[in-house]
Amino acid sequence: MPLMKAIQVKAPGAELELVQKEVPEPKPNEVLVKVEACGVCHGDVLAKEGRYPGITYPRTPGHEVVGIIERLGSAVGNWKVGQRVGVGWHGGHCFQCSACRRGDFWACENSLTTGLSTDGGYAEHMVARSEVLTAVPDALSPVDAAPIICAGRTVFGALKSCGARGGDLVAIHGFGGLGHLAVQYAAKLGFRTVVLSRGKEKEALARRLGAQDYIDTTTADVAKELRARGGAQAVLCTAPSGKSISELLGGLGPGGQALVITAPNDPIVIPPFVLLGGGRGIRGWVGGSVEEALRFSTFAGVTPMVEVFPLEKAREAFEKMMSAKVHFRAVLKMTV
Repeated sequence: MPLMKAIQVKAPGAELELVQKEVPEPKPNEVLVKVEACGVCHGDVLAKEGRYPGITYPRTPGHEVVGIIERLGSAVGNWKVGQRVGVGWHGGHCFQCSACRRGDFWACENSLTTGLSTDGGYAEHMVARSEVLTAVPDALSPVDAAPIICAGRTVFGALKSCGARGGDLVAIHGFGGLGHLAVQYAAKLGFRTVVLSRGKEKEALARRLGAQDYIDTTTADVAKELRARGGAQAVLCTAPSGKSISELLGGLGPGGQALVITAPNDPIVIPPFVLLGGGRGIRGWVGGSVEEALRFSTFAGVTPMVEVFPLEKAREAFEKMMSAKVHFRAVLKMTV
């Protein structure tokens, strides 16, 4: 059997380790993907630390995958060898549960998760179920497309669902791996975009990426500043701080909502009168269409800012991502 390089975690809490292993064989409903690039996402910590229910080891992480179909399973008829595809967080669904029968495949009761319940893209090859593949436009390089598969899809989907219309005030809370993409999407969707971030160091870049305004959260009363601008129709919360999310809720305008797409370790405190006075709301968001995000990114010229690492330096890429020292997004490139 041919061999490939892969990164795997042998047990919960173990370090990312480079190994040689057999190239996997696709099952009838799967394809074999030759991986070109894979983003390093904060969700990968679930594989490293064993925080995902039912996870088994060893496990290869990675759910922001772009590659070329190298082999088709015997039951796959809607894809071709040589096509460039993306594989994201959703790794498969059963087609049989009540959610699947409604067409809500993302809510499948028996869903698989790439890089957690199946091996992911920190490898030269991986297998993926045919129903979760997404065609990647040729205009996007593998390195640019990879972060859009998860991070871009999430923030773009949240902005599309937030209820704001062109010209409405939309605030992006946090200006990191998720936030720098959200700013670009918000501006291209025609929202009056304001960035909420610590310090002034990132203001020039935020404005260059499309923000019309910037609020330094270390010196300003964020809620008061947003109200002075008419109140935000939506706040996209990408910074993992429950305390700061709590403090900005008062800056929502009537009918406005905060969408939380991050996982703070501290609680979010919600004063009832903030919601009751003006019909405001707060909700979580994890969805969105990968295909729509890729297509819009291509059309509108939205690209992530990335640091590229070879597969052999996956541990370094992961550590820089976890310590917030990476330049917005880390991407593993199989051939550098």
